[in-house]
Amino acid sequence: MEYSPLKYIYRSAGKAEAFTLLLLHGTGGNEHDLLSLTNYFGDGFNVLSVRGNVEENGMPRFFKRKAMGIFDEQDLGFRTDELKHFLEKVAVSEGFDVTKIVALGYSNGANIAGATLVLHPDFLAGAILFRPMPPFRDNRQKNSLRPTPVFLSNGSQDPTVDKDENRKYTNALSSAGFLVDDHSIATGHSLSEQDLLLASEWFRKHFPS
Repeated sequence: MEYSPLKYIYRSAGKAEAFTLLLLHGTGGNEHDLLSLTNYFGDGFNVLSVRGNVEENGMPRFFKRKAMGIFDEQDLGFRTDELKHFLEKVAVSEGFDVTKIVALGYSNGANIAGATLVLHPDFLAGAILFRPMPPFRDNRQKNSLRPTPVFLSNGSQDPTVDKDENRKYTNALSSAGFLVDDHSIATGHSLSEQDLLLASEWFRKHFPS
């Protein structure tokens, strides 16, 4: 299977040194869904919002799943490599620094961002994972060569997430050398204002414009 390009929206900050905030939507979303969230993060950074190449009952996703909460890990690995390949190409065509990408993913988007941290631990400059799940069931986490900052937030009342598995996931990231900032929010699977305020504070700390 050959890699396919992803549909995307790109907004340039007009500065060669700018970081790029990569927006990765949840199941059923698209490249427009998360654009409004960037208002919480200030300005001075590029925005790249992409649409997943997989469809499930007409709903865009970034990779296939076998059932609720059970990922098709073979497809996840392929789609993760496909996303990385796409980002390397679009960085050249749009003129941004591929070494300064910070992923912001929600649910399905958070999971492919997490898979990128697993399979390519030094590719992203940072990651914001809203409502993530461990991308792979086996412990294949590679060590990061630098303390890449990672923000995670889950809903304490979210029925879709196994809290014990997520605790193991967070510990695995920390053990692999990532600088993990983990939060549990008193809400369900949907994003809350607190998620966004905490994440924007974290972003400004680690990636000042």
